Amino acid sequence: MPTSHTFTDPNQLTIGTFLGMGAPMAAEIAAVGGADWVLLDLEHGGGGEDLIGPTVVAAMAYQIPALVRVESLERIRIGRALDAGASAVMIPRIQSAEQVREVVKHMSYPPFGDRGVATYNRSAKWGRDLSGLSTKAQAACIIQIETLSALSEIDEIAGIDGADILFVGPLDLSFALGVPREFDSPIFIEAITKVVAAAKLNNKVAGILAADAVAAQKFINLGFKFIAIGSDSTLLAGAISGLITQLKK
Repeated sequence: MPTSHTFTDPNQLTIGTFLGMGAPMAAEIAAVGGADWVLLDLEHGGGGEDLIGPTVVAAMAYQIPALVRVESLERIRIGRALDAGASAVMIPRIQSAEQVREVVKHMSYPPFGDRGVATYNRSAKWGRDLSGLSTKAQAACIIQIETLSALSEIDEIAGIDGADILFVGPLDLSFALGVPREFDSPIFIEAITKVVAAAKLNNKVAGILAADAVAAQKFINLGFKFIAIGSDSTLLAGAISGLITQLKK
């Protein structure tokens, strides 16, 4: 898998979408639609780890990276995504900087980390490319900031080597802040501004999920560079609803 990613460049805006429908074909559709990357969601999506490989291959056919959100920060879950060829792993429900340090260890083989060593997988090109065995993580690590405890340690988290992207989970964070779904609330804006500031200070990328282009533009204006626009299912539902509503008028 590639060792450099446009989406980890703090000076580069990239836009992608989440995949939750359990259909690798959705990766292709997103790619031809212009997505810079796709993210297979195993936390809330409708599929399991068996979809990682087919989704990676589908995205590779269009020369865009496939990212994976795992359902937990367990070493084996992260390792499975890496072995299947994910270009990045997103970790939800982070509570502390100490957890982030553990996660970063799971991203690399010894002596840099504690990733299980195997070479008969996609990440090693089925044993034909062993370069990843002697370097730090080749895939990017995306740390979700969606709890009050993670937010309180954002400066420390942002300074951890290997935490490449700080990704705000807006729904969870807004609920945690006591302003559920109030994304224009001063409390919410203050919180996500802290994330952007910490990312900039440490030359990291700040990311967030946006429901639509209007919301995305607001986040871009605040300094976010890694923008997810909805998901395959929400975009499909919105397109169908919009067309039917228009026709029934």
